[in-house]
Amino acid sequence: MLTIRNAVFPISTHKKLTITDFQLSPGECCTVIGNNGSGKTVMARALNQEIMAESGACVFDCRSELVSFEKQLKLYDDEWQRINTDMLSAEEEIATTTAAIIQLNRNDEAYCRELAQQFGITHLLEQSFTALSSGEGRKVLLAQALMSKPQLLILDEPFDGLDVQARARLMTILEQLLQSGMALALIVNRLDEIPSFAQKMGWILDCQFTELHNRNAFFADPLTQQLLHCASEQKVILPPPLQSSASPELSDPIIDLQQINVSYGERTILHELSWQINRGEHWHIAGPNGCGKTTLLHLITGDHPQCYSNHVTLFGKRRGSGESIWDIKQKMGIVSPALHMSYRVAGTPLTVILSGFYDSIGLYQQPGDQELALARQWLKLLGMEKLEQTSFLQLSYGQQRLLLIARAMVKHPPLLILDEPLQGLDSLNRHLVLQYIDRLVAHSKSQLLYVSHHAEDVPQCMTHRLQFIAKANDGYDYEQTRL
Repeated sequence: MLTIRNAVFPISTHKKLTITDFQLSPGECCTVIGNNGSGKTVMARALNQEIMAESGACVFDCRSELVSFEKQLKLYDDEWQRINTDMLSAEEEIATTTAAIIQLNRNDEAYCRELAQQFGITHLLEQSFTALSSGEGRKVLLAQALMSKPQLLILDEPFDGLDVQARARLMTILEQLLQSGMALALIVNRLDEIPSFAQKMGWILDCQFTELHNRNAFFADPLTQQLLHCASEQKVILPPPLQSSASPELSDPIIDLQQINVSYGERTILHELSWQINRGEHWHIAGPNGCGKTTLLHLITGDHPQCYSNHVTLFGKRRGSGESIWDIKQKMGIVSPALHMSYRVAGTPLTVILSGFYDSIGLYQQPGDQELALARQWLKLLGMEKLEQTSFLQLSYGQQRLLLIARAMVKHPPLLILDEPLQGLDSLNRHLVLQYIDRLVAHSKSQLLYVSHHAEDVPQCMTHRLQFIAKANDGYDYEQTRL
């Protein structure tokens, strides 16, 4: 079905991907593991024949489909550009539905509904694709890939962004596909995401893939053993805030939401939610995909239009009482899948971090010497100082996410909002970022709102949890607990 030997694939003028030996047959599942920037996504594209080999032997005797963050970003970009052009008719300006996205390459309404039921997204079929959460969008992309009934399914970080139930559901679906004779190639950065039914696995490091091993040989490999124990106990030291920036005295509570209601047409997202965040509190926000976690955060950041029709008080000021969006944003540092999708401007790792001082997407001001020095300290902390002048858009998804985390933390903001911040990060970088977060909270006045579907990805500093709990008759209840 798929055989690659001693093949070299071009990435850029000075960078190439080498695959020494890769073989996959019908009904086989392999898992490729690599760190951020190792070449995982490039390898996925090579397996999908999006990059052709310069040399070596390649036999692609199968129809393949690829699911990746990059493909999801492109779908959002294409839809955004389509809607925001002056050349559309009134009918064309209507947002593309989830059902239309699933059937983008093959029109089959019955099979579309069958796949939607499998992934638990039937209720989203008539919703606008761009209004979905990151996790919901990932399920749509998986359904779209299966619409063409491929012989080989290539999944680049398939479990990131999915809640616990959705991850278990996807694992079951993948096992069923394998039993039906489909070949699966999973590319992940978490060792605990290697399926129990994967027969082959291997490492990709510095754009070099050597060979696939059986499970016993892989876990006996010294490199695997090293990564299993990669959680260094070394304490990190964060760069300081700007010397000129004084932490403002925050009101108490710093956030006050009363009887919040948000709906889209007949679909209720938030119903009668009341929530206060007092000084010194750090909240973990938990719940399944599509329950309203991101909507809740957008009400706080001012990125949701219904924040003005609800009782939202932030830093002692009622939303809509005359404050500008920039007055609010200067007290925040934000990381989210939506921000990552929006950060598509040309720039370098250095300018991305610097933009955090100005709350902008892109850098439009001349930074001072102190800002430049602090941004370079963050680059060094991330181990990316040699990439200072590289194009941000040419970096891997995980490297981009690290820079956006530094951008959010660079000014030691009074309110740090992290929505799935560790998405796309490998084991070592997840561990380090969690240390950065705990360190920042311990040594500054920053308060934290944190969303994650992985219990192991929650920082130790959390003091409270807001849990969205599905009701039997539809909708969600809200449970607030002290940790």
